[in-house]
Amino acid sequence: KVLAIETSCDETGVAVYDGKNLRDVLYSQRVHARFGGVVPEIASRDHMRKLLPLLHELLSPDELPAIDVIAATRGPGLIGSLLVGLGFAKSLAYALKKPFIGVNHLEAHIFSLKIEHEMETPFVCLLVSGGHTILMVVEEWGRYKILGETLDDAAGEAFDKVSKLIGLGYPGGPAIEKAAEEGNPRAFPFPTPDLPGYDMSYSGLKTAVLYTYQKLSPQEKIDKIPDLAASFQHHAVEQLILKLKKAVKETGINRIGLTGGVAANKLLREWAHELGEVFYPSRRYCTDNAAMVALAAYFYAQRGEFHELDVRADPSLSL
Repeated sequence: KVLAIETSCDETGVAVYDGKNLRDVLYSQRVHARFGGVVPEIASRDHMRKLLPLLHELLSPDELPAIDVIAATRGPGLIGSLLVGLGFAKSLAYALKKPFIGVNHLEAHIFSLKIEHEMETPFVCLLVSGGHTILMVVEEWGRYKILGETLDDAAGEAFDKVSKLIGLGYPGGPAIEKAAEEGNPRAFPFPTPDLPGYDMSYSGLKTAVLYTYQKLSPQEKIDKIPDLAASFQHHAVEQLILKLKKAVKETGINRIGLTGGVAANKLLREWAHELGEVFYPSRRYCTDNAAMVALAAYFYAQRGEFHELDVRADPSLSL
């Protein structure tokens, strides 16, 4: 039985998983919306405030001794946030004399595909979130071949920045998607970069939206919000789909997994379905959560791979 903690950014999560049964609780920090993005100091303090109440909500004190392994996200993420969850989990592991596993947040996102699906390997996986945009082949669980990634902004980061620019606020993904429903995706011919290979870029698209927006009159800046959102979303998703299509064609693998916050995007899901057999977590498991951390930790616990308690948080950990 694994107890897992997730605090890599602005979601506080606790989960328990035993290979069959999964229970998880999640608290999303709403406080950042008014600042237009995550404030690291506030995020860390909020994690400290919520971790113990969430643990009590999930487990009664007499259930704690039945836990076999304690796990927490060790990176990548915001260093302050990571340290809160990692410190909390390590303290529990030390006090209860249980083995500890520090989980890679990116790998946990891949494991989120296993929460609701029997995912068979190999499959092409597109991990798209606020901090990362990575296209890879999951050859088997625990073994990943990275094909390409973004060379600048992550896709989710571009959604957040464009959303803030055109006045839709934070978080940007859901806000842009909602506004885009009323807009024309061909209203603004933004560029869709097509870099050689599998690498992607979002800074050019973001800058194109900025320059277009700056040229609009004050009234147009309000009237054209749906068109701006729809056009940006169209080109942002189109780039992901072009690379996904190339990967499916060149690897010959037509099983696709979409994961990370942007995997909740309806347009991305619709277009991906045209490329092969597509799997994605339900929306609540696309965002950061402890359930996926628990599944990843369970996998490594089964293999007998644990960490010493001196394992460090690594804000720039890679796959």
